[in-house]
Amino acid sequence: MADVLLFHHALGLTPGVAAFAEALRGHGHSVHTPDLYDGRTFDTLDAGLAYSDEIGVDEILDRGARAAADIPAEPVYIGFSLGVLPAQKLAQTRPGARGAVLVHACVPSSFFGPWPAAVPVRIHAMEADRVFTDEGDADAARALVDQVPDAELHLYPGDEHLFADSSLPSYDAKATALLLDHTLTFLRTP
Repeated sequence: MADVLLFHHALGLTPGVAAFAEALRGHGHSVHTPDLYDGRTFDTLDAGLAYSDEIGVDEILDRGARAAADIPAEPVYIGFSLGVLPAQKLAQTRPGARGAVLVHACVPSSFFGPWPAAVPVRIHAMEADRVFTDEGDADAARALVDQVPDAELHLYPGDEHLFADSSLPSYDAKATALLLDHTLTFLRTP
């Protein structure tokens, strides 16, 4: 089974993020869910992003790195939206990454240097999610798929950004079931 480090989105470590982690645990994986916001959660994306701006991207990345320090070798990094930043950085820069699953977002790999050819990556988003399509994430995802030998982009019908968080109105059970299925398959891959 895989060791997984799952980073939450800009609303914080919500019950829906915890539920996704628990679904992975239910299949025997060891899932760690560090709280990058020290217990704070937010009701709106704007409020959560304002708090992340207050903390700063560098601090979010540092908190992610500190959380990874105690994780066993060869983890899989999973990030939901804002959590893609530490997940992607660690997958690209920390030796021993077994893979990365980037959900709702993707940043250009050049942010953190070249993507290691031996580290597989899966990117998941809704095809009409304006945050994903209009802010450059879709372009970054397609470029990553073109660069990395073992990379896949999975686009689901719909336009919600945080579709995989069961505690939010944007939750899409069907898309989340597909995401979970794809992720479990990925985690079983040696």
